[in-house]
Amino acid sequence: MSIFDYLVPIAVGAVFLVLCLGIWNMFRGGSPNRSQSLMRWRVALQFIAIVIIMGAIWYAGRW
Repeated sequence: MSIFDYLVPIAVGAVFLVLCLGIWNMFRGGSPNRSQSLMRWRVALQFIAIVIIMGAIWYAGRW
């Protein structure tokens, strides 16, 4: 077991949560500023998730 076994699902779950919040905000007619903020968070979290996933792939290839 490595730390990536925990980080990958957390990172993907965080992206999914922010995506769902953004969709919810859009459908209920929420603030456009909040939508932009959620989009920025989603993009940042996607970047972090990709880095974690690439680290997990690299770590798995070492063994």
